[in-house]
Amino acid sequence: MIKPRLPVRPIGLTPVRPIRSTLPLSVSINQHVSTIRSSSTKTTSSSSSNSSIKKVNSASTFSSSFFSSHQRPSILLNKSTSPILRTISTTTIRNFSIPSKSFNAKYPFASIIIRLTLSSILGLIVLTSVILFHDAFTYSERHVDRVPCNPLSLKPRLGGKKNLPILEVNLDDEEDDAKRSMKEKPRLVVIGGGWGAVALLQSLPPHAYNVTLISPQTYFAFTPLLPSACVGTVEPRSLVEPLRKLIARVRGHYLMGSAQDIDMAERLLEVEVPKDGGEGTMRCYVPYDKLVIACGSTTNNHGVKGLEHCYQLKTVPDAQAIRRKVMSNLEMASLPTTTPEERKRLLSFVVCGGGPTGVEFAAELADMMAEDVLKYFPKHLSNEVKVTVVQSRDHILNTYSEKISQYAEHRFARNDVDVVINARVQEVFPDKVILSIKDPKDKDAKPTSKEIEAGFVLWSTGIAMQPFTQRLVNLLPNQYHSKAVEVDNYLRVQGAPQGTVYALGDAATVKNDLISDLYGLWDKFDANKDGTLDYEEWQAMVKHIKKYYPLASKYFAKMRDVFDEFDKDKDERLSLNEVASMFLGLSKKVTSYPATAQVASQQGKYLGGMFSKLAKQHKTLEENGIENLSDDAYYHPFEYFHLGSLAYIGNSAVFDYEGFSLAGGLLAMYAWRSIYWSEQTSMRTRMLLMLDWVKRGIFGRDLSKVGSFVSPKML
Repeated sequence: MIKPRLPVRPIGLTPVRPIRSTLPLSVSINQHVSTIRSSSTKTTSSSSSNSSIKKVNSASTFSSSFFSSHQRPSILLNKSTSPILRTISTTTIRNFSIPSKSFNAKYPFASIIIRLTLSSILGLIVLTSVILFHDAFTYSERHVDRVPCNPLSLKPRLGGKKNLPILEVNLDDEEDDAKRSMKEKPRLVVIGGGWGAVALLQSLPPHAYNVTLISPQTYFAFTPLLPSACVGTVEPRSLVEPLRKLIARVRGHYLMGSAQDIDMAERLLEVEVPKDGGEGTMRCYVPYDKLVIACGSTTNNHGVKGLEHCYQLKTVPDAQAIRRKVMSNLEMASLPTTTPEERKRLLSFVVCGGGPTGVEFAAELADMMAEDVLKYFPKHLSNEVKVTVVQSRDHILNTYSEKISQYAEHRFARNDVDVVINARVQEVFPDKVILSIKDPKDKDAKPTSKEIEAGFVLWSTGIAMQPFTQRLVNLLPNQYHSKAVEVDNYLRVQGAPQGTVYALGDAATVKNDLISDLYGLWDKFDANKDGTLDYEEWQAMVKHIKKYYPLASKYFAKMRDVFDEFDKDKDERLSLNEVASMFLGLSKKVTSYPATAQVASQQGKYLGGMFSKLAKQHKTLEENGIENLSDDAYYHPFEYFHLGSLAYIGNSAVFDYEGFSLAGGLLAMYAWRSIYWSEQTSMRTRMLLMLDWVKRGIFGRDLSKVGSFVSPKML
């Protein structure tokens, strides 16, 4: 008897119930498969083949349906939600898009703009929320009560040769544990707040020295961009960084004052500080263990009369005064009541000095006249504006390559900037400048005299010593330089107690006079005392010179050639007279380091590294009774690495580095800006400087004059 076959459902229509089990996924699948298998064994043996097909089809159907996306339960919905709503909600979330997918497919560019707009709005909302959140915790009231203070900081004791107050303790020495721990550290006093001093502060370890910074200015100024501040290209606020912020890194102290005298026997520095609200001054002593002189320089007057009628460009107040004067002259020249002769004088700007500062100021002034002034001032002024650069040498920018000097002169010629070369200023009057011009072709001819009308005169012609530097030179023996303090290759002041007084930047010049050390070198390297130097002794002397006189090292690169050149009798030996003639010729070739910010910064970093290394061994030296360890016993001499020279010459720039010159073009301009931007002392000044350049490009220069009205009599 044949049993009837059971109806077989199509595989695709087999219903599968959702599995709702708390067991693991693998256990639920096994149990379900076992149930299918047990139910299939109840069928007859005659339908075994059909049952096998059912089992396989049922398992495959379950597997495909279970792992299909439209059967997964949504975790965002409640368990009681119906399966239909679950499927609709999951599909809606997955297909959600702003704009919709159909709109994106139909209008791809519009959808991109919409998304960018919405992203910008969302970003602004997030940024505003962060700012508000920051302000909520920043602008809060803070109260400080019962701050400990040492009585000596309120009433210093008197002492020293002049019986002045000695500032042994500062007001903040007892504020916290970090300040208290600094009291026993060696006292490092830094005079000045320029490039060298700031580089030193940034190179010192935070807790190595008890640092005191003395400067009459409360800020560090980025001096290379001062010409831009004179015409409104950048704002003076973008070029300054408070010294208290910089010195806070080393837990140091700032003292507003100026150094006046020094007592090296008792290690006391005499400082003049303001009192009575700035109306008067008083003097006090600041003790030191190490003193660094980084007070810079002042402008050299070269004995010229009438410099009280000139402006200088060394500080931020100088730049602000120049800006007020230039804008006052322009406004006075725009008045209908001004006579043509007076207008011509007011618009005549004379720059004395063809170095980087004078050239950059003349370029900035010419750019302002061509780009901004003539747009808003009467066009008649364009025929009267005259910028003149007076240079005593054959070319402007004479420290650069000849290619750059010629390019700068051609650029000035296109911008209507007159360059007067081989000229010296004889005298400056309130309304004119008298020049003495030499004929370069006829050296025997007498100089001719020339007068230039001037409504503004900038004096930028070299450097001279500050009063304190001059006082130090007068106190020390063997100091003969006329512009700076002589230091050795470890930046130690010559004649001062060893390891106590250092100088750097414009205030110092590295001694390179080998002839004065001739006898000492001769006694040291004439090993056999025969009165001559053979080649081996000569090699030992040259190695010593390269180490302790880096400025002269490059002239001894080919030792054998130099030896043969001065060995006049060809006896393979150098006599004392032959070495003396060699050193005399070398002293004429060797030049000191240039008075630039680059040199001062490298010297500050060098001293910071040397002092840091000494501080690591301070306890060991103190325990062994060694107070003043010679610097050459643990550190190398200073060596300057020239990184190139930059100058702005009017919507263009020049770059010079070891014979490689880049003049003009957009590349040089961006290189000039990039280097100056990267050399800023903080991210705050970088942001402000970038904003100033952007504002100048979009809105032009600021032509306003800050200050009171200047009467014609003052002009």
